[in-house]
Amino acid sequence: MALHQQGQADAAEQLYLQIPEGEPQYADALHLRGLLAAKRREWETAQALIWQAIQRKPDEAMFHNNLGNVCLERGMAHEAGVMYARAIELDGMRLDALSNLGLLLARTGRADEAERLLLHAVELARDNADFRQNLANLYLRQDRLQDALQQCHDGLVRAPRSRTLRSLLVLAYAKAGRIADAQAVLQAWIDSEPDDPYPRHHLAALTGENVPARAGDAYVTEMFDGFAAGFDGKLANLDYQAPQHVATALARLLGSAAPVASLLDAGCGTGLCGPLLAPLAQRITGVDLSEGMLRRAHDRGVYADLFQGELVAFLQSRPLGFDAVTAADTLCYFGALDDFAAAALSALRPGGWLVFTVEALDDAAPEAVQPGCRLQYHGRYSHARGATLAALQRAGLVDAAAEPVFLRKESGQPVQGWLVTARRPA
Repeated sequence: MALHQQGQADAAEQLYLQIPEGEPQYADALHLRGLLAAKRREWETAQALIWQAIQRKPDEAMFHNNLGNVCLERGMAHEAGVMYARAIELDGMRLDALSNLGLLLARTGRADEAERLLLHAVELARDNADFRQNLANLYLRQDRLQDALQQCHDGLVRAPRSRTLRSLLVLAYAKAGRIADAQAVLQAWIDSEPDDPYPRHHLAALTGENVPARAGDAYVTEMFDGFAAGFDGKLANLDYQAPQHVATALARLLGSAAPVASLLDAGCGTGLCGPLLAPLAQRITGVDLSEGMLRRAHDRGVYADLFQGELVAFLQSRPLGFDAVTAADTLCYFGALDDFAAAALSALRPGGWLVFTVEALDDAAPEAVQPGCRLQYHGRYSHARGATLAALQRAGLVDAAAEPVFLRKESGQPVQGWLVTARRPA
């Protein structure tokens, strides 16, 4: 265990393997080997090992909680819930299991049960900022803004530098129309941590001043590295549709010409698009700023190459490199799309298709600094249909079209977008 804690996984595993099956610590060794397998993202092996540990020590709450975490990673939400509930039955003070089950219930629409469990976790550990932010998130999804604000304030008394609590406080103030309060939180954050990219980006969104042409690399990298572990599950619970829209549109455009030789999944994230795009290309390349996201994409086994880098620069470095370029919910972190459109044109081979989604801004809506787009208070850009098509046409792309689509839910409300397609001239 000492070697395990020091990060010497291989040496630790060799010692775990030496514990004979008849020894009392054999179950613990199986469980710890399962945790090592989970660290390597070998989820099936992890599940099997921890399950064997439970067979030998069925009353250990920690084993059940950790098996629940592995099941959740494998997309087995029901099984995860059973494991978390059993952990709580065995040990009602098991705070991680209380929080985990509360979060799972919240994601699956059982808000009242989730609130009960998360409140109990907060009562047992009032200084735990994670439990406060989980409860605040639940209240935000229910539009219980005063309750969300209270949890944020109470949590920040005990953890004044919590990034998540401060970001949730800003979001709750903005949703409540208390823009001056939200700005004050962000300005104090900037004053205390001037190198943090988050408050500057969101202050620009709220004030309309110093709005960046796109979200900065540091902002995007930090945010998505933090999201990587639970990203797929979170999006699944938001009824996320962008990957399906992109893959369906490209299949329609290619028709009998599919599969193409080479396709770029731009801003690939954890690779949710990869399995959907696999039938459409002989070789798929992915690029993303977040190393944590790319590790998840690698595990899907559908990408021939994965690169960490900024999207426009990567496109510019691959002239005539791809028969198709796709981007699902990537360009919501870009303002004006001219640079992206020009780079995409250069990376496409003659006749190659560009397919992407953006969040929708009404063509008649007032713009903030950049024509045809607006940086919203949640930190993402929305785009007007007319300005988006005009940017593609200025770059030299042809057959540009945009159709309205549902992208996902946010705080229980539908997020509308544009599914955009264009082609490099043959």
